[in-house]
Amino acid sequence: MTAMQLTTFDRDGFARRVRELSDAGVFIGTSSWKYAGWRGTLYDEARYVYRGKLSESRFERLCLAEYAAVFKTVSVDAAYYKFPDERWMGEMVSKVPPDFLFALKVTDEITARRFPNLPRFAQRAGTTNPHFLNSDLFASAFLRPCAPFRQNIGVLMFEFSHFRPDDFERGRDFAEALDRFLGRLPRDWRYGVEIRSRNFLHTDYFAVLARHNVTHIYNGWERMPPISEQQALPGSATTPDLTVARLLLKPGRKYEDAVKAFSPYDRLKEPYPEARAAAVNMVQQTRASGGKSRAFIYVNNRLEGNALETIAAILDAA
Repeated sequence: MTAMQLTTFDRDGFARRVRELSDAGVFIGTSSWKYAGWRGTLYDEARYVYRGKLSESRFERLCLAEYAAVFKTVSVDAAYYKFPDERWMGEMVSKVPPDFLFALKVTDEITARRFPNLPRFAQRAGTTNPHFLNSDLFASAFLRPCAPFRQNIGVLMFEFSHFRPDDFERGRDFAEALDRFLGRLPRDWRYGVEIRSRNFLHTDYFAVLARHNVTHIYNGWERMPPISEQQALPGSATTPDLTVARLLLKPGRKYEDAVKAFSPYDRLKEPYPEARAAAVNMVQQTRASGGKSRAFIYVNNRLEGNALETIAAILDAA
C-alpha cells in the first residue's frame, strides 16, 4: 500500500487506522494543530466560513474539535511559553472526546537555564533564570491548574534547550541537578525529558531518568543525533512501559531554515526515511508488548513539510 496523498485524503480511513493504533497503546499525532495548510485536507474549510468569508479567528478557536475527530493525541507547545491556567485547559478539554490525551510542554520558566535573547523576555533576556528547576513553582503554577484535567493528560514534557558551556561544565552536573528536581516531583504524573545537548546523552543522564521512572524523549533536532542512534544508546529506554518521541527536524537543519523551506505546510516536500523508520520501530515494539506499554509519537510539519503525510507513511509501514 502506498502512502495516502493529501489530494485524496481519506479522513475516515485515516481516523480508523489512528484509532486502531491507539487501541494497541500507540498514540500518534502532531505538534500543535492550527495550520492553515491543512485546510482542505484534515480540515473542512466550509466549517470556518462566517458571513461568506473564511474567519481565521473561528478556525483558530474551533479546529481542535475537528482535529480530535481524527487523532487521539496532540503535543501542545503553547504551555511552553506561558503557564497554563484552568480556564485555558478547560476550553481545550471541552473540544475533545473523553479518551483524547494531551502532551504538554512544561513552561520554560522551569526549564530555561538562561532566558533566550528574545523580545518576549524583555529585560530578562540573556540573564540567568532564578526559577530553573524550581519544583515548588512547577507544582503551583503548572500542575495545579492541570490537575482537574489529569485524565486527558498523557505526558508532561520538560524540554531543555541546548546548554552553553557556562550553563553546565559537564553533563554529569546537569544530571545531578535533574536528579534533585525529579526527586521532588509528585509521582502520580507521567513525565518525559527532552534534551538538545547531544554530549549530555550519557549513562548518568539515563540512569537518573530510570531511577525516577521518567522517560527520555527521543527527539529529532538540529544538533541531536538521529532518533535511531538515540534508540541504540545503552540505557536510553528509561521506562519499560512508556515511549515518547518528537519527530521535529532533520538533524543538521536549523528550525528557521525548515520554516522557510516548508511553509505553509500544505504538502510533503522532502521525505526523511530514517525518522519514519524509527517511528515504525516504536510502533512495532509497543504492539509487541501486548498492552504492557504505551507510546506517544508526535510529528512536526518541519520534518518533511507536512506532518499529516508523514504520519500516513508511518501508518502504511507499520
